[in-house]
Amino acid sequence: MTSSPAGNAGALRFPGLDGTRALGALLVLTTHVGFHSGAALNGPFNGVLSRMDSGVAIFFVISGFLLARPHFVAWVSGSAPPASRTYLWHRVLRILPALWITVIAAWVLLRREDASWVPYARHAALVQIYSRGNGTTGLTQMWSLSVEVAFYLLLPVLGWVLSRGPATRRGLGVRLAILAVTPLAGAAWMAWSAAVAHPLSALWLPGFLGWFGLGMMLALWSAGASAGLVDARPSAAIVRHRRTVWALAGAVYLVATSVVAGPYSLKAPTPGEAATKSLLYAAFGLLVVLPSAIELLPRPAVAGTGAVMGRVASFLGDISYGIFCYHLIVLGLVERATGHQVFGGAFLTLWPLTVAGTVLVAAVSFYAVERPVMRRGRGSRRRPAEDDATGHAASATASSTSH
Repeated sequence: MTSSPAGNAGALRFPGLDGTRALGALLVLTTHVGFHSGAALNGPFNGVLSRMDSGVAIFFVISGFLLARPHFVAWVSGSAPPASRTYLWHRVLRILPALWITVIAAWVLLRREDASWVPYARHAALVQIYSRGNGTTGLTQMWSLSVEVAFYLLLPVLGWVLSRGPATRRGLGVRLAILAVTPLAGAAWMAWSAAVAHPLSALWLPGFLGWFGLGMMLALWSAGASAGLVDARPSAAIVRHRRTVWALAGAVYLVATSVVAGPYSLKAPTPGEAATKSLLYAAFGLLVVLPSAIELLPRPAVAGTGAVMGRVASFLGDISYGIFCYHLIVLGLVERATGHQVFGGAFLTLWPLTVAGTVLVAAVSFYAVERPVMRRGRGSRRRPAEDDATGHAASATASSTSH
């Protein structure tokens, strides 16, 4: 790991996270195609396809890492913390344009004739997860964006609480320990939601705080290593053996594909299954993100790599939010064009068409709308480090209401 002074941490970029965001986006898209085709329910690879909703864990870990890191860098360096007003304004600029385009597109292209406008308005305001009856074709994945926004609003408070007092090795260790056990709280919430048969509560922020918390733990470790408050040698070992770490992530994923993580269908899980799935996804998300999150590279070094795969990963990472937003609309249009019926098979037909169409739409959205809005709204052509956050959860189907 290449360390740098904490004061320069804002000039750092994490290029490996581009590919990680792209992976998360494709997992989300694939699990929904698997569900619509029926392959994720009763096909030979139903476990593999249905558990690709774990893409949500990847994105939440990334968001926790990149959005919390400026708070911890400020803490260990003794500098001023990020301005909440600026941070929230940047989140508004990043989230709302594509969200509102998606809601309008769903209304125009996929709405049933008898559908009310109310669920669409609730999706546009990201409050649909707090009441029933808001299912709308093309927007069901947006529950995770509502969770993400709830985390955005809470983050300045969490950053303030975790950055109180002087930055010491002991204080940093205590905070790392607290963040490391947050997945247990999330699993307990999921178990409670299943026990009381309250599916809406399984879509609320407390059930996912552990996934964000693990990202925040990585952020704190990264900031502490930059300031010399923690031993950076384990980080260097993880970076050297990243393939081993990712192999461990694959092993965790295979465990999650079994029945221990609950049913593949829309059947409600037991409390034990809900808690197990939450913990397995937390471990999977952490292991996928870990090597890329702790490898610090200066921006100039990244810009000069020129590797084809790096450019592809950067491109897909940039448009990953659009892939999340638009893929169900594209899938719906592909189904209409091919005459496909839900659960009617044809996964290998739907998947490439949906991928190609979604990447095209997401690219147009990013370069024609999202990036210009961010630049104009921020009054600068320089993209801050927080833009590298997903901040916009590409996610999948962590509950029975998410398909």
